Amino acid sequence: MTTTSSKITAPSIGATVLGYPRIGRNRELKRGVESYWAGRADYDALVATAADVRRDGLTTMRQAGLGSLPVNTFSLYDQVLDTSVLLGVTPERFAATYAPDAVDEDAVRHYFAMARGTDTVAPQEMTKWFDTNYHYLVPEIGPDTMFALDATKPLAELAEAGAENGRPAVVGPWTYLAVAKAADGAPVDYDPLDRLDDVVAVYADLLAVLARAGATWVQLDEPALVRDFAPTEVDRVRAVYDRLAALEERPALLVATYFGNPVEALPALVATAVEGIALDLTRGVTPDQVSGLPGIDGKVLVLGAVDGRNVWRTDLRAALDQLEGWRGIGRETAVSTSCSLLHVPYDVTAEGALDPALRGILAFADQKRAEVVALQRAFDGDYAAAESAITASTAALAQRDDIRGLRNSDVATRAGAVAPGDRQREDRAERTVAQQERLGLPLLPTTTIGSFPQTTRLRQARAAHRKGSLDTEAYAEQMREEVREVVALQESIGFDVLVHGEPERNDMVQYFAEQLEGYAATEHGWVQSYGSRCVRPPILYGDIHRPTPMTLEWTSFAQTLTAKPMKGMLTGPVTMLAWSFVREDQPRSTTADQVGLALRDEVTDLETAGIAVIQVDEPALRETLPLRQADQKDYLDWAVGAFRLATSGVRVDTQIHTHLCYSEFGEIIESIDGLNADVTSMEAARSRMELLADVQARGFRGALGPGMYDIHSPRVPSTEEVEELIRAALASLPAERLWINPDCGLKTRGYAEAEPALRNLVAAAHRVRAQGLA
Repeated sequence: MTTTSSKITAPSIGATVLGYPRIGRNRELKRGVESYWAGRADYDALVATAADVRRDGLTTMRQAGLGSLPVNTFSLYDQVLDTSVLLGVTPERFAATYAPDAVDEDAVRHYFAMARGTDTVAPQEMTKWFDTNYHYLVPEIGPDTMFALDATKPLAELAEAGAENGRPAVVGPWTYLAVAKAADGAPVDYDPLDRLDDVVAVYADLLAVLARAGATWVQLDEPALVRDFAPTEVDRVRAVYDRLAALEERPALLVATYFGNPVEALPALVATAVEGIALDLTRGVTPDQVSGLPGIDGKVLVLGAVDGRNVWRTDLRAALDQLEGWRGIGRETAVSTSCSLLHVPYDVTAEGALDPALRGILAFADQKRAEVVALQRAFDGDYAAAESAITASTAALAQRDDIRGLRNSDVATRAGAVAPGDRQREDRAERTVAQQERLGLPLLPTTTIGSFPQTTRLRQARAAHRKGSLDTEAYAEQMREEVREVVALQESIGFDVLVHGEPERNDMVQYFAEQLEGYAATEHGWVQSYGSRCVRPPILYGDIHRPTPMTLEWTSFAQTLTAKPMKGMLTGPVTMLAWSFVREDQPRSTTADQVGLALRDEVTDLETAGIAVIQVDEPALRETLPLRQADQKDYLDWAVGAFRLATSGVRVDTQIHTHLCYSEFGEIIESIDGLNADVTSMEAARSRMELLADVQARGFRGALGPGMYDIHSPRVPSTEEVEELIRAALASLPAERLWINPDCGLKTRGYAEAEPALRNLVAAAHRVRAQGLA
């Protein structure tokens, strides 16, 4: 393989990060965007809020001493949607909201229409960004999709930062097309990567525009390059970057790979004339893998020695030793975070309520940028400037064993005694008969996923209780009144299996984490999940134990309000890990079993109280799937095993449900079926029942509830629209195994949207039953 030399003089990068949080330290962007959507704030207020958030990020990074600042990492909703706008990609159904010369508010309205849909147009599909809990909007690319550069956003943000050290970051061409889906009407064998040449041409135009604006570096994010690659794909990647690197008018190119090890793609990248390559050292990239590659000595290596996805303090002494192994391999070594810091909160010093010993071993975005700077200074020879940070890191980590609740010998003993039989239930056929005798459900039974809208009244009550201005009994009575109203609403609509609506829960993981020993909750540790949706992932730091029942009181109370089955609602072990910041001092399989045993106790208590339907949600099962195929079987074995440990101690006539959402499930459909749940509900409305093809092709033995109502859009689907989806599902599944439900929980919606949508959902199910199609 011939190596091509760069013709561009690339300035030093120095200490850097690949991206920064963008929601605002107090979630200013969330509030600003939602106020704009609701009509409480005008466009100018939205623009001002966004500018303030960007300014804070730039100021913070600059004051930390970073040498090169990533820009264009801010987003009003999603960076992949931003890339679609950059490339002029608009699905045909949004033509009415789009004008090629749209500027300012008209452009923002079109942008939000693609993200959220309108009264008449469905939004773009949303799914997980690689193996993270961040959701992106899936580009829709067809053979006739038109591409046209709109560089307004990156140019504006480069100007804000100053071209002297601002480094525009853009999703790279390979990754953009690799995460896209074929547009409606595309040929069966069509792949969006078929349009690679056309897309690369637009990137060439972008690079010229940025160069003329003064950019000296451009960061092209290519996490898709860490997946398994066939030789033909490697050749195509090389061709892309040979073409871009050959441009005469461009900035220096930094190709950022992260979330894994680019085993096959890395030699191809090194062989091109790109000036810089970013590597994720936290995911196993080693000097031995790189040092012998021809041309590596001419590259700037941006080494992700600080984990951008978890919140544990970096062992700076160990990280510096790791970096020493890279000395002399590249033309320059720049220390960085492993990926963008959008996956972690802003500042751990705001967490005054945390155990000081635990807080001492944590690092959020502000602390991680300081770690990067300290490592760069020490690596560059100025050890004295970094010595205090390195010493403090060593001292803090040495105190880890002093953290209360880190170890629990009873938990370890119980987890070590788990036997294969603890993960087994009776045969499916036997369970189906027993459950139908107990529940007496009709064909096409209807239910919801769990949560109902979180009203302003409810949020105010929760906040007042937290502050102490509403006593516990008054708060509990308000929650009971919410449950009464939710149950009455479901009865009036005609649902067959009911839920209590979860008014007492803030977040499906945080709620349980606050009741389990071994978890800690933050006060200000918000991160973006999608759009304006922010979550506070709890910190799983120690052995997991359930001191008391967590859901029994609320579920039992709700069951007294109806003669219909009431579902108990729990969050599964894999999701409890995936949506938390998880300890790294023991295998995740061990931690998952600990959570599974705690949930098993809760399931047993619910069953003993007479609850006949228990749902254990695992929406994160697919998102946590390792990106390299060689690692996937081991993960799926322990992930499925932990779920079965949580759910296999029940009677034959107790019906176990699970729920999965917003991931691509086809490739693990066998493992989903292997969870051995009686009923599985999965997101399907945005993708128009796309998962049913995999269900048909690969087989699925349990009952299935493909989502019929996309709750992440404010649209209210008509009865006819839901009926069409039910008919599509019946073409792949027998009526005896089909459930009718929304895509996900309803807490992000308002009753003005949710109630008519639910009524249409149930009406459609009743209509199909009446027509004798079920």
